[in-house]
Amino acid sequence: MAKGNRKKLKVSQVLILIFLIVLVVVYLAPLLWIIIVSLKTNSELTLDPFGIPKELHWENFKEAWEKAYLGVALRNSVIVCSATLVVSLLFGSMAAFAIGRMRWKFSGAMMTYFLVGMMIPVHCVLIPLYVQFSKIKMTDSLISIIIPYITFSLPITIYIMVGFFRSMPGELFEAACIDGCNIYRCFFTIALPLSKTGLFVTGLMTFVGNWNELLLALVFISDKMKKTLPVTLSYFAGPYKTNYVQMFAAILIAIAPNVIVYCIFSNQIVEGLTVGAVKG
Repeated sequence: MAKGNRKKLKVSQVLILIFLIVLVVVYLAPLLWIIIVSLKTNSELTLDPFGIPKELHWENFKEAWEKAYLGVALRNSVIVCSATLVVSLLFGSMAAFAIGRMRWKFSGAMMTYFLVGMMIPVHCVLIPLYVQFSKIKMTDSLISIIIPYITFSLPITIYIMVGFFRSMPGELFEAACIDGCNIYRCFFTIALPLSKTGLFVTGLMTFVGNWNELLLALVFISDKMKKTLPVTLSYFAGPYKTNYVQMFAAILIAIAPNVIVYCIFSNQIVEGLTVGAVKG
């Protein structure tokens, strides 16, 4: 019986390993193809889309960087995403602490209110936002996309952080109150240090989601020197001709920060999502 169980266990392990290998190939194959295409010429791409380039054309990255003003776009994306990250984490964690740890009458209603915000697609508010920003002459500025980014980042931040705060032992806060801590010290000296994983996960999701956002930045920003990184990728596609190799080189530059961050912090991401979603 023991030998039979061991054989079944080995077979299941092999099947799981094969499944994981297939998943790795499926997820890595498009990225490898993008790298190969970015080192080709347009004629090589047309004649042999999946073949290995005969010569590596590294100048595609230089030309893409200069042609699309990727340096300026990269700076704008960093400014927008960093501002959104700081504000959404600060106010989102405060709201989550009030909902998850404080006892007040409308805490459940406020949680529902923020959850409803997760269900509203950006397309529904695009035209009203543009009309309002146009009236106060706020369009064509980075602040015009920072405000919507913060608004749409707060619900998911609050949802995850509420789970973290509720999973904390209540005795910690009771002991702190007995020692004379007010609500602000409880939040900044106890709750925030214990929720580092949640802050990291929500911060990463906020940063990556806004880093890749296209629609709002495309509609609200018309000045080429204020456009973000995803919008600049559209410069390579024209009505009559598309420079695919330079476009793929620009895509690699745009996605490189996301890939590096996810590879380094993948374990923390899984741990944070599990703790915040399951225990909450």
